[in-house]
Amino acid sequence: MNTQQHIIFGMDLGTTYSCTAYVDDTGKAVVLPNQEHQLTTPSIVLFEDDTRIVGEEAKNNALLNPEDVVEMVKRHMGEADWHFRYKDRDYSPEEISSYILRKLAADTQQVLGIPVKEVIITCPAYFGIAQREATARAGEIAGLHVHEVLSEPTAAAIAYGLQQVKDQTILVFDLGGGTFDVTIIDLRKNATVVIATGGDHHLGGRDWDEAVIKYLAHQWQVSTESTEDPLNDPETLQDLWLKAEKAKISLTVKPATRVVVSHGGRNVKVELTRDKFNELTASLLHRTILFTRMTLDAAFARGHRQIDQIVLVGGSTKMPQVAQRLELEFHLPYRLFEPDEAVAKGAALYGQRLLFQKKVHAQTFEIAKKTAEVASIAQKTANIATTPNTAPVIERLQPPAPIRKRQQQRARAQAQAQAQAPVVAEAIPTLPETPFITNVASHSFGIIATIDYGTPRERKVISNLVRVNDPLPITQKRIYGTIEAGQDVVELEIIENTEETWIVEPEHFAEKARVGKVVLTLPAGLPENAPIEVIFELNAQGRLHITGREPHANTIIDVAIETQGILSAQEVKQAQQRAEHITIL
Repeated sequence: MNTQQHIIFGMDLGTTYSCTAYVDDTGKAVVLPNQEHQLTTPSIVLFEDDTRIVGEEAKNNALLNPEDVVEMVKRHMGEADWHFRYKDRDYSPEEISSYILRKLAADTQQVLGIPVKEVIITCPAYFGIAQREATARAGEIAGLHVHEVLSEPTAAAIAYGLQQVKDQTILVFDLGGGTFDVTIIDLRKNATVVIATGGDHHLGGRDWDEAVIKYLAHQWQVSTESTEDPLNDPETLQDLWLKAEKAKISLTVKPATRVVVSHGGRNVKVELTRDKFNELTASLLHRTILFTRMTLDAAFARGHRQIDQIVLVGGSTKMPQVAQRLELEFHLPYRLFEPDEAVAKGAALYGQRLLFQKKVHAQTFEIAKKTAEVASIAQKTANIATTPNTAPVIERLQPPAPIRKRQQQRARAQAQAQAQAPVVAEAIPTLPETPFITNVASHSFGIIATIDYGTPRERKVISNLVRVNDPLPITQKRIYGTIEAGQDVVELEIIENTEETWIVEPEHFAEKARVGKVVLTLPAGLPENAPIEVIFELNAQGRLHITGREPHANTIIDVAIETQGILSAQEVKQAQQRAEHITIL
């Protein structure tokens, strides 16, 4: 058992399969088996009264009660209008995901003999604010302390980077069971820098299975000369999902396989060749290539034109068609890197670094505190007189107080660290060999504004302050103006979008998503076009903080955005109370 007093576990909460890893006493990241002695657990939940069966048993028993089974819930994270109904009660994606997390935690505790509380949970790089917040809420409902929600390709790159001896730029092609990410990452000895990311969290191996299912159902109709659609029968459909996945796995090593389609008392044997499988799913693979090219273009636009290697992660990259197509399209060397385990391992390694950083910060604080006490005593003893500063005051436009306070705290922390460097070096343990990480914004963020006011071209647009693939953390400020004289309020409608331009025209509004709205009350008597200062702060985890003010009166709003579509604090508490009466198997 690991002898560390605390462990931050890495949890890969996957669309189709999930797993947990930790860093052992030797510094090696290890994926832990579940109670079924498998390294991955199917992300499937079967509802049975006050019991939730999670994993392989739920998958195998889904044929008996397909209406009581939830799969692919990760695709619905952050969707306010999606719920699973069971016995007259609605269950949110966060609550259902918490059952999977509880299963992972319980199985891990059984193996190690220690409780699982501190975790890093991974999510697709292309997840926006709502999905990331929902992932964190799922962990909270499960009784876990979620330190961070880490992008899956970044986690995989951490695990991959520790095995490399030279600096390089890699393209992480992450095709899982339900989501797809492509991320370009610069790996250096002491740094992992994300350059650009893209993808689709509704594209994954499950879509390949669906293409096979439709083909099998059609072949049954042809062979039986029936117009009846087997896919309309829930039990037949569930059976085909299982068989399609098995056929896909079989075709990774064999050129052909046979599938028995059973429906309405009639069985039909269908031969499925790898060539036919590739034909059925060609459009899906083509979509991954389009996203890859778009992400490469984004990286090239930021000055990164050299890619050294493609790293394949995610279970669906085991399909031979993936590597073959990538080699054909991009002529780059590729490596299939622990497709099922890399993400969890990278998250565990990242968690270990956080753990050591907390120790460093705690010891630095104690040293700084003692140094300050000594300095205070010395000053009192010497009875040093201080002269008031009589320099004239120059009025300056400073950042709002909350931001100024955060800046001052950072400056003090840096000054203390520099002043105490010799002492700290002796007192604090060396950080493990995990890199400093710089991530990028997965989406753009802006507000609705009116441009060309008073002209025939007057229109509302999205005015982006943060753009997709901007390095994180980032703080951006922009000055806007009021539309009318005497305007008493300004409404800031925050929009998440996928456009890279500063101004998003109305014809591109289809991709917009409102993540929040705040109202700034203005002082009376302002003229038309009175300046309004808006500041966006997006932290390293992709969480957004908004500050808005009217500079002269210093009327201010300062809020962390509560994303629409995720559970409120009260709803989380209610879900936690329900969880107390639910058994996870």
